[in-house]
Amino acid sequence: MKILAVNCGSSSIKYKLLDMNKEQVLAQGNLQRIGKKNSLQLHFLRDRKIKIEERVANHKEGLRQLFNIIADRNRGVLKHLSQILAVGHRVVHGGEKFLQPSLIDEEVVNTVRKLIPLAPLHNPSNLAGIEAARSLLPQTPQVAVFDTAFYQSLPPKAFLYGLPYEYYKKYGIRRYGFHGTSHKYVCQKAAEAMGTSLKKKLKMITCHLGNGCSITAIQGGEPIDTSMGFTPLEGLLMGTRCGDLDPGLILWLIKQVGLSSDKVRDILNTKSGLLGISGISNDIRDLQRAEQADNHLAGLALDVFVYRVKKYIGAYTAILSGLDGLVFTGGIGENEPEIRRRICDGLPGIDLDEEKNNRPGTQIISKNNSSVKILVILTDEEIMIARETQKIIQKH
Repeated sequence: MKILAVNCGSSSIKYKLLDMNKEQVLAQGNLQRIGKKNSLQLHFLRDRKIKIEERVANHKEGLRQLFNIIADRNRGVLKHLSQILAVGHRVVHGGEKFLQPSLIDEEVVNTVRKLIPLAPLHNPSNLAGIEAARSLLPQTPQVAVFDTAFYQSLPPKAFLYGLPYEYYKKYGIRRYGFHGTSHKYVCQKAAEAMGTSLKKKLKMITCHLGNGCSITAIQGGEPIDTSMGFTPLEGLLMGTRCGDLDPGLILWLIKQVGLSSDKVRDILNTKSGLLGISGISNDIRDLQRAEQADNHLAGLALDVFVYRVKKYIGAYTAILSGLDGLVFTGGIGENEPEIRRRICDGLPGIDLDEEKNNRPGTQIISKNNSSVKILVILTDEEIMIARETQKIIQKH
């Protein structure tokens, strides 16, 4: 059973081809800078690395080249594309319509398109990948795996906003949560690393920290709260997104500054966060180097970032009535020990082991006597997409 898991960004395609009998990765790769002259493709097929630098016009052309490589007679891993049983697609926003992964048909495509205003940075590229794959592999079942599905079990006290209730009933305005595929995967892997079971009401906070950031409070494997909301804008300070914001400020920008709603949306999504405060970059590595060179705004951006994460950890520890595990994942969470150290510093009951924290590949980085286990878990959204796709295919 071979399943292709696809994660399409606005100018990228990340993928894994897996043999689900043993969950063996046959091929994986990343197509970057799609639509630009300097497009880059990196493909890893078993022990072979293929690097291609030539323009990829769009997602359809990117997937076409991907398919050609994995089924290439000399260097590919498939004899024919018909060996792909199904394609699983990451879709960021499924609203309340999709409570679980869904077999893709025209109704699913149209609903994902209608939800674009709720995730304008993500759903359009997710949809582009779906339409391209359906066109290139018309006989192959396609499955949508939604980031929001993991959070459909949130209690109303966690997902409702302080707005007239009729807005929730009529328009579906509520907290949806995102990065659900990642949070679900890392909480399962963290429980394994801790040598226990999620079913034992394990109290865990998972921190997905990358260019997009979110935190989830999980008890017994079920989310009870999460930082992102109606859209992926709410919550933590992120690479280019503002995170938590007084809604009155948005009205002020429109009325007093004279900005259009589209302009405000662009500022909040693409010109804020770490980039907005620092004026330098949305990349945490750039900011750390600038901070070391005494750039005040770079240091301030990092301080705000760390402060927001710590504040959420404290709040979620309270609603969990204690904490068993604190998990870091995502590009920053997995690769930046100094940021992990700054986040953990001063948190009650959390004792970071400096040597373990700085040792690459270490999963448990807390001191042996720490009452809370601190873990670094490498996320693997593609394997979760493949697993969910397999379940849907077997069901149908």
